[in-house]
Amino acid sequence: MGKMGTMPTSQSGQPARTGRPARMSRADIVAAAHRVIAADGVEKLTMRRLAAELACTPMALYHHVRDKQDLLRLLLDDYADAIAWPALPDDPRQRILVAATVMHDALSVHPWIVDVLADGDLLGRSALWFPETIIDAAITAGLSVPDAVAAYRAIWHYTAGELIVTGRAVRRAAEGPTYRAEVFANLDAEQVPRLAEIGSRWTEFDTETTYAAGLKALVTGLLA
Repeated sequence: MGKMGTMPTSQSGQPARTGRPARMSRADIVAAAHRVIAADGVEKLTMRRLAAELACTPMALYHHVRDKQDLLRLLLDDYADAIAWPALPDDPRQRILVAATVMHDALSVHPWIVDVLADGDLLGRSALWFPETIIDAAITAGLSVPDAVAAYRAIWHYTAGELIVTGRAVRRAAEGPTYRAEVFANLDAEQVPRLAEIGSRWTEFDTETTYAAGLKALVTGLLA
């Protein structure tokens, strides 16, 4: 009697389907894409990799999504639809602070989204709540439409930059001693006295988020 074969699995370790494939929905595709990103990062999310996760052919996916860009749009909308939109205060300055903080907190959970949004033409339609709310509040506070749009762009750039820089600093610190830490631990107090005083604490500051304080200062300046 021959040995029983092992059940084939997808690349994430889930049992792969055999025989005639089951009917696939967009919800199945989104869930599988989330698994791929969680396991390997968004860089590894390809139509071929996703097909392997779903135990289907890449061609079968094209009946539901046109390409990777279409897939990413689907994911962005799925993430945005899951956000709990807060009640907004009447004061326009406070409305901007609340909306920007929700944007920051939502993106911090899925930092890969920042790179995707900053890299090209993608956006989640459901997330248009953020620019709509911030621009409307800025106009209510007295800014012209162009200045309100510029204010939103400044807030978005600050938010994205803070998430990228702080997130990468945290990852570097978790990997062990860094070149930056070595440099700041051995600075010449005669050449850079203030930085030498800070010394090795600099890397601690790198990993601390100052988003809330910076946001308040930024919004105060933009609305002045």
